[in-house]
Formats: sequence, structure tokens, C-alpha cells
Amino acid sequence: MSFEPQRADFSVPVRIDLYSDTHTRPSRAMKEAMLQAEMGDEQGGSDPTVWALCDKVAALLGKEAAVFMPSGTMCNQVAIATHCRPGDEILAHEDAHIQGSEAGGPGAISGVMIRGLQGPRGIFTAASVREAIRPVSRYSPPQKLVEVEQTANKGGGACWSVRQLHEVAEVAHEHGMQVHMDGARLLNAAVALGVAASDIAAEADTVWLDFTKGLGAPLGAVLAGPTDFIGAAWRWKQRLGGSMRQGGMNAAACIYALDHNVDRLAEDHTNAAALARGMAQIPGITVETPETNLVFFDTTGTGMTAAQFAGKLRPHGVTISVSGTYRGRACTHLDVSAAQIEEAVSIMRQVAAT
Repeated sequence: MSFEPQRADFSVPVRIDLYSDTHTRPSRAMKEAMLQAEMGDEQGGSDPTVWALCDKVAALLGKEAAVFMPSGTMCNQVAIATHCRPGDEILAHEDAHIQGSEAGGPGAISGVMIRGLQGPRGIFTAASVREAIRPVSRYSPPQKLVEVEQTANKGGGACWSVRQLHEVAEVAHEHGMQVHMDGARLLNAAVALGVAASDIAAEADTVWLDFTKGLGAPLGAVLAGPTDFIGAAWRWKQRLGGSMRQGGMNAAACIYALDHNVDRLAEDHTNAAALARGMAQIPGITVETPETNLVFFDTTGTGMTAAQFAGKLRPHGVTISVSGTYRGRACTHLDVSAAQIEEAVSIMRQVAAT
């Protein structure tokens, strides 16, 4: 089966983009920082701005070393390939990003299997991990890795508590497994929980941050962990085409994001709560209470599928994403204001009534 390249509909300009925080645009100040960046050969290790970013993220997350990559998906795939060997098994939530949103990468690239664990809002328990541990046997796949997602995307942007992470990691380490954290929205969790990013990442052997979501950079993610692990990860980065030559321009955007766009994530959470309250008052729409910047909702009561609801919003210049037949998602970010939230709710009410 082949797929034609997707081309967006440009006939109606998007005015209120609730589709994803990956749609954020770099600010003028961020672009200025990019233009002023000192650059070198990222692949050869001579780009000072890339090194500055990696050192900054390693310190932020409490890890020894870090490596800059084009995307969070590459961070996940490189981490899996470095931790595991073909035939190994990973324990992760059944709705994890690596399970259904990375084009089968774990199997295609690393030859590993994922055993899906259940749990509300994308979060499983230490007891679930313990129950999934297989007796060591020639008939069973080696279990090498436990993967957690902070925040849990399909779980509604839910936050793992530090205690929950510690308990899961304790069981994993007790059985000789490593812990990898998909930290795409880790800083959203840190802001929402009021804890340090290093506390959230403390029990994870490897962890990464995405800069293209709420932090507003146009490109980039950073994978952090032990020095020897990051050294081995570099070979997989090279193998997958992740070298970025004069990467300092992109790294400068990420440094700007860390310096200016972290605390303001609280505004996105406030806007998400306001959006959820407004949508909950629309007849036919059932809303899941958000913890961070993701608002999931059910359109069953409107008589429309989530895709139909999204299609009717699009001519009004409003976009959302579709997560299931009747499950939709609206995502707040730095390019969506409180006033636009009010306008979006008004348009949604109008569309739901048609």
C-alpha cells in the first residue's frame, strides 16, 4: 500500500490552531537568536552552540551527557536501538507513542517487541510492571526496557507523579531492566506538578526533551543519559541520518526556548482549562478534565464523528486533531491566546448545533 504525500488545505487560513503544539512558530526574538548563533560542524563535534545546548539539557535533567537530534521520534528510536537487541521486549503503555505513532519503528529498526500495559490516562503501575515480568526462559524474549511517556499524550496530557515514576523504575531495575522516558512534554509536567525536571527524570536511565511543542522551536530534541550510552547512541544517530551539519542555528532556538518559554507553559495550561470548561457547556460534547495543555473530548452526543466535527470547524479557521471515531483533541500553545480560546468555544458551540 502506498500513500500520496499529504498537502494541507490552504484555501481557508488557519486563525486558531488547536491541532497540535507542534504547529508553534518561532518568535521574532527566537529567530534573532538563531541568526546570531555561532556554528560549526555538528557531525564532527565542532559546533559550540550544539554543545552548549546539550550541556544545558544534561544539567537540567540531571544526566551525564546528551545528544542533539532532529526529532523526538528519532530520540525514541535511537534510545530503543541502543538499549535493546533484536528479539528483546519493551514494556510500555498500550497507548504509548512508540506503540502506535512512530510507523512501527521499534520493530522495523530495532527488531524489538512492545508488550502493552494497561492503565488509566496512559499511566500504568509498578504492580502492572511486576505482573508483566516473564520468568527467564529460552522460550521468552529478553525484557530489556520499560518505557514511560511524560506527559501521557493519549492519556489526555496526564502527568506521572515523581512517586509513580520511582515505583515503576524500582521494579524495572530490580529485574535488570532499564527505564527510558519519552519526555516530549516533560516540562509541561514539571510546570504543572511544580517540581524540578531533574526530579521527574531522576529514575529514568535515559530521557529526552522535545523543543518543537510547547517550547516553540522549529526543530530539535535532545536525548540525555550516561556518557557511554550517549556515545553509543551517536552511532545510531549517524546510521539514521540524524547529523545536522551547522546545527548551531537550530540549537540556538532550543536554548532560547529553555531560557524564555518554560515558565509560560502555565499559560497554556490555564487556557486548556478554560477551553475545557467552555466545551463542557456545549450540548453533545463530553470533555476530559485536562492536566496540562491537551484537551480530549467526545463528540458522540452531537451526532457527529470527531472527523466530521473537525471538518465543520475548518471553514471557520479553527483546527483540532482527531484521536478516534468520536474522540477529538484540542491543544493549547504559545500561538493561541485566551481571547482565541473564547472565540474557538463560540465557534464550536455554533458548529455543534448545526
